[in-house]
Amino acid sequence: MTSLDAAGPSRFAVTPEPGLSPHHFEAPGPPPVDRPLGTLALLKELRRNPVATWTRLHYDRLLLSGESILGKIVVVSDPALIRHILVDNVANYPKDRLQQRVLSSGLGRGLLLAEGDNWRMQRRALAPLFTPRTVMSFQVAMADVASELVERWDRQRDGRRLDASREMARATLHVLARTIFSDGLGRRTEDFIAAVTRYLEAMGKLDPLDILDMPAWIPRVGRLKARSTLQFFDGVVTTMIEERRSLIQKSPEAAPRDLLTLLLEAADPESGEGLSEDDIKANIVTFIAAGHETTSNTLTWALYLVSQDPHARARLEAEVDRELPDGRFVPGSIDALPYTRAVIDEALRLYPPAATLTRDAIGPDMLGTLRVKAGGRIVISPWVLHRHNKLWPSPGVFDPNRFLEPNKQSIDRFAYLPFGAGPRVCIGASFAIQEAVIILATVVRRYRLDLCAGHVVMPLQRVSLRPQGGMPMLASQRNRDQRTL
Repeated sequence: MTSLDAAGPSRFAVTPEPGLSPHHFEAPGPPPVDRPLGTLALLKELRRNPVATWTRLHYDRLLLSGESILGKIVVVSDPALIRHILVDNVANYPKDRLQQRVLSSGLGRGLLLAEGDNWRMQRRALAPLFTPRTVMSFQVAMADVASELVERWDRQRDGRRLDASREMARATLHVLARTIFSDGLGRRTEDFIAAVTRYLEAMGKLDPLDILDMPAWIPRVGRLKARSTLQFFDGVVTTMIEERRSLIQKSPEAAPRDLLTLLLEAADPESGEGLSEDDIKANIVTFIAAGHETTSNTLTWALYLVSQDPHARARLEAEVDRELPDGRFVPGSIDALPYTRAVIDEALRLYPPAATLTRDAIGPDMLGTLRVKAGGRIVISPWVLHRHNKLWPSPGVFDPNRFLEPNKQSIDRFAYLPFGAGPRVCIGASFAIQEAVIILATVVRRYRLDLCAGHVVMPLQRVSLRPQGGMPMLASQRNRDQRTL
């Protein structure tokens, strides 16, 4: 692969930021490989864990191009060029064919994968649900779910072993069921957790047939394995739609103004045409699966990272003890928890929900000094970007101080992409951040979680970035005399 350092060595010279923690906990991840993998090794690793395929050069260069089994690839880590791709010339860089092929069989053409006018209509339809005022109104429901989580732990043996990833998945699903799906999800939470896990395990493994762009009629093992899960989601979603349509017909004023109603009412302002049944279903499945998965993983990573850094944990506990004196989050007090927010931001840096963003150039373009031809594949990897040696001091070290003033002012907007950027930035980003802060603060106020001895932590890319084998932790009560929850 050709190295093209378009930005030049001096532009992003890294210097230590003032106030960074003296503690040096290196967040685990697959070590970079010394040289590009051969074809068979790359196919195997892309299926096993794509974040393990990056070379040392990717973490040192801002622009790399070359040929691979995926064709001509350009890997971009220069923030200025990322802005060009995701904002300034976004129309030239739609989501690539491989991503569409792999995900569309499960997520359809919802907001995540839709393009053009269809995407714009869906985005407009859902925008009212994610305005700052509406998202803030969800704080009460989020606080209730967080309190119920620790209350349930209170009824169990202190110091018990639990899987933090599963506990956070349960909590974030409950949040969805009380906010953007206000009538609930209609099935047991455990059924949804199991279904999402099965789906990501099956569909999240890149199939060599997809990588090699083989015809769609050739069966893919992952899709065959995911068939029962997709049938589960289809049954749940069909029932939700039928019940809501019946309510709207009988009593329109009684229908909640949640995601489901907004999707059913969505219409193109010019043609008056509504969303297709498939588009409605695709968006519901997307928000159920991706909407809880990203936040639950972020919370899991945050709890793990804090457990490994005594300095960060002490500072976080001091903040939540001060701001949550009775153990419950008070709506409107997000701004009083800057360090809690910084822990979430740093967890998102080290373990971004979407580890890879891919685009196909539909027309020729220039990226710095590199000429991109039509059909060229562009890769922006938040995993690499967030750990890049030219963009972050001590990039592998967990340090929430990066996201406190004044340090965060030095972070380039396009060097930090946990939710993407530009027109296609994640519509639920503020929802997810608010939810994560509230749940983390509530859990830390009441409990201290420590990683179980002997468990090896490693991120695994399965569409999202999950902890391999879950996150077994021991939960011990803090403030044992507190009984006001």
